[in-house]
Amino acid sequence: MKGMIGRKAGMTQLFTTDGNLIPVTVIEVKPNVVLQKKTVETDGYEAIQLGYEDVKEQRSNKPAIGHAKKANTAPKHYIREIKADEMMNLEVGAEVKADLFKAGDVVDVQGTSKGKGYTGTIKRYNAHRGPESHGGSKNVRHIGSLATTGRNNGRIEKNTPMPGHDGSYTTTNQNLTVVKVNAEEGYICVKGNVPGPRKGLVMIKTTVKPVKEVPAVELISYAADEAEGN
Repeated sequence: MKGMIGRKAGMTQLFTTDGNLIPVTVIEVKPNVVLQKKTVETDGYEAIQLGYEDVKEQRSNKPAIGHAKKANTAPKHYIREIKADEMMNLEVGAEVKADLFKAGDVVDVQGTSKGKGYTGTIKRYNAHRGPESHGGSKNVRHIGSLATTGRNNGRIEKNTPMPGHDGSYTTTNQNLTVVKVNAEEGYICVKGNVPGPRKGLVMIKTTVKPVKEVPAVELISYAADEAEGN
């Protein structure tokens, strides 16, 4: 497995030479720095610790500054670990860029979903509405009866769908295909949508599904037209 940290930039569309339109999410990927390598001998497992986005030293603390200096870099705002057996050859201080992935790779993208505030059970759990016919019921969007699970003491069972705060939880979209990679400008285009709002932090990892790679599609290039000024 391999992976890196990025930020969701937004969605756009790309066109193939066959004339097909592909909706893609653009993920901005600044260089990730390897802050630490964890091994079975020292930590009991193998993993790579990645740092993303610099933090000024006056806004950091001494342990974070000392940890970053071992990798000869500045303190990082975000630090994530990944069980990256394919990345264990990287040394501490190495930079991981967008070209870690290539077009055709199948990935899972993890992020924090958009917060929707306090919502009812219809929006939160896709519950049914109450009856609206003949004006006999005013319980249309209310939660309805709760303590009707066969008990006679009015006890509400755990995990009963209730109104409450919706969104803002960690979620993963699986089986997304990498359509385009640009290491120079630092972005990856992934087919489909990924969790979270624009500028939201995401983690791109090799998919856990059996198929890790599919044939890459050929995209229309506008480089020649731009060079001619058309």
